[in-house]
Amino acid sequence: MIEIRKSAERGYADHGWLQSYHSFSFADYYDPAHMHFGPLRVINDDRIAAHQGFGTHGHRDMEIITYVLDGELAHKDSMGNGSVIRPGDVQRMSAGTGVQHSEFNHAGGSTHLLQIWIVPDRQGVTPGYEEAHFDDADKRGRLRLVASPDGAEGSVRMHQDARLYVGLFDGAEQASLPIAAGRRAYVHLARGALTVNGQALQAGDAAKLTDVAQVEVSGGKGAEVLVFDLP
Repeated sequence: MIEIRKSAERGYADHGWLQSYHSFSFADYYDPAHMHFGPLRVINDDRIAAHQGFGTHGHRDMEIITYVLDGELAHKDSMGNGSVIRPGDVQRMSAGTGVQHSEFNHAGGSTHLLQIWIVPDRQGVTPGYEEAHFDDADKRGRLRLVASPDGAEGSVRMHQDARLYVGLFDGAEQASLPIAAGRRAYVHLARGALTVNGQALQAGDAAKLTDVAQVEVSGGKGAEVLVFDLP
Protein backbone atom coordinates (compact mmCIF):
# COMPACT_ATOMS: atom_id res chain seq x y z
CA MET A 1 0.00 0.00 0.00
CA ILE A 2 1.21 3.49 -0.82
CA GLU A 3 -0.27 6.74 0.49
CA ILE A 4 0.84 10.06 -1.02
CA ARG A 5 1.02 13.23 1.08
CA LYS A 6 1.26 16.31 -1.14
CA SER A 7 3.55 19.16 -0.21
CA ALA A 8 0.70 21.68 0.01
CA GLU A 9 -1.11 19.51 2.58
CA ARG A 10 1.65 19.98 5.16
CA GLY A 11 1.42 22.39 8.06
CA TYR A 12 3.07 25.77 7.51
CA ALA A 13 4.41 28.48 9.79
CA ASP A 14 5.88 31.85 8.77
CA HIS A 15 7.87 33.49 11.55
CA GLY A 16 9.46 36.11 9.32
CA TRP A 17 13.02 34.88 9.82
CA LEU A 18 11.86 31.25 9.52
CA GLN A 19 9.52 29.58 7.04
CA SER A 20 8.74 26.01 8.03
CA TYR A 21 6.65 23.22 6.51
CA HIS A 22 5.66 20.46 8.94
CA SER A 23 5.11 16.92 7.65
CA PHE A 24 3.78 15.90 11.08
CA SER A 25 2.00 17.72 13.90
CA PHE A 26 4.40 20.23 15.41
CA ALA A 27 4.07 23.35 17.60
CA ASP A 28 0.83 25.15 16.57
CA TYR A 29 0.14 22.72 13.72
CA TYR A 30 -2.00 19.84 14.92
CA ASP A 31 -3.41 17.13 12.66
CA PRO A 32 -4.43 13.87 14.36
CA ALA A 33 -4.09 12.07 11.02
CA HIS A 34 -0.41 13.02 10.82
CA MET A 35 1.14 12.64 14.26
CA HIS A 36 3.95 10.25 13.32
CA PHE A 37 4.81 7.29 11.10
CA GLY A 38 6.23 4.57 13.29
CA PRO A 39 9.05 6.20 15.27
CA LEU A 40 9.40 9.00 12.69
CA ARG A 41 7.96 11.96 14.58
CA VAL A 42 9.06 15.16 12.80
CA ILE A 43 10.22 16.31 9.38
CA ASN A 44 10.43 20.09 9.34
CA ASP A 45 11.37 21.65 6.00
CA ASP A 46 12.96 24.91 7.21
CA ARG A 47 14.31 28.01 5.53
CA ILE A 48 16.24 30.29 7.88
CA ALA A 49 17.00 33.88 6.88
CA ALA A 50 20.56 35.21 6.91
CA HIS A 51 21.98 36.01 10.36
CA GLN A 52 19.01 34.40 12.11
CA GLY A 53 18.43 31.16 13.98
CA PHE A 54 17.23 29.26 17.00
CA GLY A 55 18.52 30.50 20.34
CA THR A 56 19.55 28.08 23.06
CA HIS A 57 16.76 25.61 23.82
CA GLY A 58 16.43 22.11 25.21
CA HIS A 59 15.46 18.61 24.07
CA ARG A 60 15.01 15.27 25.82
CA ASP A 61 14.61 11.67 24.67
CA MET A 62 14.73 12.27 20.93
CA GLU A 63 17.09 11.41 18.08
CA ILE A 64 17.50 14.61 16.05
CA ILE A 65 18.95 14.46 12.54
CA THR A 66 19.74 17.64 10.61
CA TYR A 67 20.28 17.57 6.84
CA VAL A 68 21.28 20.80 5.10
CA LEU A 69 20.16 21.25 1.50
CA ASP A 70 21.50 24.78 0.84
CA GLY A 71 23.53 27.25 2.88
CA GLU A 72 25.02 26.44 6.26
CA LEU A 73 24.04 26.08 9.91
CA ALA A 74 26.20 26.70 12.98
CA HIS A 75 25.56 24.38 15.92
CA LYS A 76 26.59 24.71 19.58
CA ASP A 77 25.45 22.49 22.45
CA SER A 78 25.84 21.84 26.15
CA MET A 79 28.01 18.79 25.43
CA GLY A 80 30.73 21.12 24.16
CA ASN A 81 30.20 20.50 20.45
CA GLY A 82 30.44 23.36 17.99
CA SER A 83 30.49 23.04 14.21
CA VAL A 84 29.08 24.37 10.95
CA ILE A 85 27.16 21.87 8.84
CA ARG A 86 26.76 22.30 5.10
CA PRO A 87 25.19 20.40 2.17
CA GLY A 88 26.28 16.78 2.28
CA ASP A 89 26.66 16.76 6.06
CA VAL A 90 24.41 14.65 8.26
CA GLN A 91 24.26 15.62 11.93
CA ARG A 92 22.82 13.39 14.67
CA MET A 93 22.16 14.59 18.20
CA SER A 94 20.82 12.17 20.80
CA ALA A 95 19.02 14.33 23.35
CA GLY A 96 18.63 11.52 25.88
CA THR A 97 18.56 12.76 29.48
CA GLY A 98 18.65 16.37 28.25
CA VAL A 99 20.71 18.69 26.09
CA GLN A 100 20.72 22.41 25.30
CA HIS A 101 21.74 23.70 21.88
CA SER A 102 21.49 26.60 19.45
CA GLU A 103 21.39 26.70 15.64
CA PHE A 104 22.21 29.81 13.61
CA ASN A 105 22.65 30.81 10.00
CA HIS A 106 25.57 33.23 10.10
CA ALA A 107 25.95 33.26 6.30
CA GLY A 108 24.74 35.96 3.93
CA GLY A 109 22.03 33.91 2.26
CA SER A 110 19.11 31.72 3.31
CA THR A 111 19.73 28.25 4.71
CA HIS A 112 17.44 25.41 3.64
CA LEU A 113 17.45 22.32 5.84
CA LEU A 114 15.44 19.35 7.02
CA GLN A 115 15.20 18.71 10.75
CA ILE A 116 14.13 15.16 11.53
CA TRP A 117 13.07 13.74 14.89
CA ILE A 118 12.98 10.01 15.54
CA VAL A 119 11.67 8.61 18.81
CA PRO A 120 14.45 6.50 20.39
CA ASP A 121 14.02 2.84 21.31
CA ARG A 122 14.63 3.68 24.97
CA GLN A 123 14.60 6.72 27.20
CA GLY A 124 17.31 8.19 29.37
CA VAL A 125 20.34 7.51 27.18
CA THR A 126 23.48 9.58 27.64
CA PRO A 127 23.32 12.57 25.26
CA GLY A 128 25.54 12.21 22.21
CA TYR A 129 26.57 13.94 19.00
CA GLU A 130 27.91 12.80 15.65
CA GLU A 131 28.23 14.08 12.11
CA ALA A 132 29.38 12.65 8.80
CA HIS A 133 29.80 13.95 5.26
CA PHE A 134 28.50 12.24 2.11
CA ASP A 135 29.62 13.64 -1.25
CA ASP A 136 27.16 14.01 -4.12
CA ALA A 137 29.06 11.31 -6.01
CA ASP A 138 28.37 8.90 -3.14
CA LYS A 139 24.62 9.51 -3.48
CA ARG A 140 24.36 9.75 -7.26
CA GLY A 141 21.97 7.19 -8.72
CA ARG A 142 21.77 5.16 -5.51
CA LEU A 143 20.25 5.17 -2.05
CA ARG A 144 23.15 5.82 0.33
CA LEU A 145 22.79 4.79 3.97
CA VAL A 146 23.46 7.87 6.13
CA ALA A 147 21.91 6.97 9.54
CA SER A 148 21.40 3.59 11.19
CA PRO A 149 21.34 1.82 14.57
CA ASP A 150 24.81 0.31 14.08
CA GLY A 151 26.79 2.93 12.16
CA ALA A 152 27.04 0.67 9.10
CA GLU A 153 28.85 1.99 6.01
CA GLY A 154 30.04 5.09 7.85
CA SER A 155 26.52 6.25 8.71
CA VAL A 156 25.75 8.18 11.87
CA ARG A 157 24.42 6.00 14.67
CA MET A 158 21.00 6.49 16.28
CA HIS A 159 19.14 4.78 19.12
CA GLN A 160 16.37 3.23 17.03
CA ASP A 161 15.99 0.29 14.65
CA ALA A 162 15.55 2.67 11.73
CA ARG A 163 17.65 3.53 8.71
CA LEU A 164 17.82 6.67 6.60
CA TYR A 165 18.99 6.63 2.99
CA VAL A 166 19.60 9.62 0.72
CA GLY A 167 19.89 9.64 -3.07
CA LEU A 168 20.28 11.95 -6.07
CA PHE A 169 18.49 10.92 -9.26
CA ASP A 170 18.27 12.22 -12.83
CA GLY A 171 17.14 10.71 -16.09
CA ALA A 172 17.64 6.95 -16.37
CA GLU A 173 19.09 6.57 -12.87
CA GLN A 174 17.07 4.23 -10.67
CA ALA A 175 17.40 2.26 -7.45
CA SER A 176 15.47 -0.09 -5.22
CA LEU A 177 15.56 -0.73 -1.49
CA PRO A 178 14.26 -4.02 -0.03
CA ILE A 179 11.83 -3.63 2.89
CA ALA A 180 11.61 -6.58 5.27
CA ALA A 181 8.25 -8.08 6.17
CA GLY A 182 6.54 -6.22 9.00
CA ARG A 183 8.46 -2.99 8.35
CA ARG A 184 7.39 0.20 6.60
CA ALA A 185 9.01 2.94 4.53
CA TYR A 186 8.60 6.69 4.34
CA VAL A 187 9.85 8.68 1.35
CA HIS A 188 10.36 12.45 1.46
CA LEU A 189 11.28 14.22 -1.78
CA ALA A 190 13.42 17.19 -0.77
CA ARG A 191 13.58 18.68 -4.27
CA GLY A 192 13.01 17.96 -7.92
CA ALA A 193 10.66 15.30 -9.27
CA LEU A 194 10.75 11.53 -8.88
CA THR A 195 8.63 8.42 -9.38
CA VAL A 196 8.28 6.19 -6.31
CA ASN A 197 6.69 2.75 -6.79
CA GLY A 198 4.91 4.09 -9.84
CA GLN A 199 3.66 7.29 -8.18
CA ALA A 200 4.90 10.71 -9.34
CA LEU A 201 6.21 13.00 -6.59
CA GLN A 202 7.18 16.66 -6.66
CA ALA A 203 9.38 18.58 -4.21
CA GLY A 204 7.93 18.44 -0.69
CA ASP A 205 5.71 15.44 -1.42
CA ALA A 206 5.96 12.26 0.64
CA ALA A 207 4.95 8.62 0.28
CA LYS A 208 4.02 6.27 3.12
CA LEU A 209 4.57 2.64 2.15
CA THR A 210 3.29 -0.37 4.09
CA ASP A 211 3.20 -4.05 3.12
CA VAL A 212 5.63 -3.53 0.25
CA ALA A 213 8.62 -5.70 -0.64
CA GLN A 214 10.73 -2.77 -1.78
CA VAL A 215 10.91 0.93 -2.52
CA GLU A 216 11.61 1.68 -6.18
CA VAL A 217 12.73 5.14 -7.34
CA SER A 218 13.18 6.25 -10.96
CA GLY A 219 12.44 9.04 -13.43
CA GLY A 220 14.29 11.70 -11.47
CA LYS A 221 14.52 15.33 -12.53
CA GLY A 222 16.99 17.08 -10.24
CA ALA A 223 15.71 14.84 -7.44
CA GLU A 224 17.11 14.63 -3.91
CA VAL A 225 15.23 12.05 -1.88
CA LEU A 226 15.25 10.69 1.67
CA VAL A 227 14.01 7.16 2.32
CA PHE A 228 13.34 5.87 5.84
CA ASP A 229 13.21 2.14 6.61
CA LEU A 230 11.16 1.94 9.82
CA PRO A 231 9.86 -0.63 12.30
